[in-house]
Amino acid sequence: MRLGDLTISQSPNLPIPMKQTTTSLHLTSPLGWLTLALAAQIGWGAYPVLLRYLQTVSGLPGLSLLAVGNLVVLLIVVAIILPRIDRRIFRLRIVWLFGLLVVLRGITNLLATRYTLAVYAQIIYLMTPFIVALLSRAVLKEQIPRHTFKALTIALVGALFIVSGDWGATAVSTHRHDLLGIIFAILSSISLAFYMIVTRRSAHVHASGATASGESLLLVHLISLFTFSLLASLLVGESWAQWRDLTPLDWLVFAALSLGVLLGANLGQIRSIQQLGAPVVSSMMAIRLVSALLFAGLLLGERLTSVWQLIGAGIIIVTITWYLRQT
Repeated sequence: MRLGDLTISQSPNLPIPMKQTTTSLHLTSPLGWLTLALAAQIGWGAYPVLLRYLQTVSGLPGLSLLAVGNLVVLLIVVAIILPRIDRRIFRLRIVWLFGLLVVLRGITNLLATRYTLAVYAQIIYLMTPFIVALLSRAVLKEQIPRHTFKALTIALVGALFIVSGDWGATAVSTHRHDLLGIIFAILSSISLAFYMIVTRRSAHVHASGATASGESLLLVHLISLFTFSLLASLLVGESWAQWRDLTPLDWLVFAALSLGVLLGANLGQIRSIQQLGAPVVSSMMAIRLVSALLFAGLLLGERLTSVWQLIGAGIIIVTITWYLRQT
């Protein structure tokens, strides 16, 4: 199954009781897993905001940011899951195709948040389920889910309401090149859609008895992005001197990105999908826009300034939630 920026194969689709016998929060209860899933979605909603802040306000070179952020998570993940990984999965060609798509997704995401508003990027990322549906039809000959075109049209109207409004001055207004950033965001969503399709197919590919599990794909994800971004940073001659000049707030934002999102939101999403099923977790995906708006307002000064923009945000949230519940 797939969801957001991390995918997991063969996730169980467990039922959720309609009534709770206790109001206490435990991760052994549906309420606990729902809370974890919601926290993961909030983290992914903040992801483009944190990337934009660290590149534009903190002034960190983008490739070095990807390299260090993924290295922090990679060291932790290797220590935890490497002993359980079947090394034969590295013989699977589809695993390395997955790694290539991870790199494309990571670089285009980085450039999108470098050049346009984090909220704009998040809106485009929320259109990924529609792109997945269309590409699945074109590549895998699968039937397009009901209401896809209707929901896509309504969501695009909501997006038009948001982008047509005036955002006023932001913390990094001089770094805006919206057309370029939106193009990269669209390319990033297309990369993510292929990423999801390839991951789903990888669950059915075997090599000498090895199958690509969610944990192994997470490891390939981190290795691919860290290796590419480090080598590319060194090749283009990025200056890493800015890392020495970071303020405590900059380091706090970096910790939120690496430990909070790349590690915490990833693992939280995996575990909640395993317990609740992908349809339940994916139905919360629209909360990412709310999260992006809150964090963008706090860190970047990117705030909705008109009633029409608020209406547009509401349209997108309701439409995406309704569509994902239907599919």
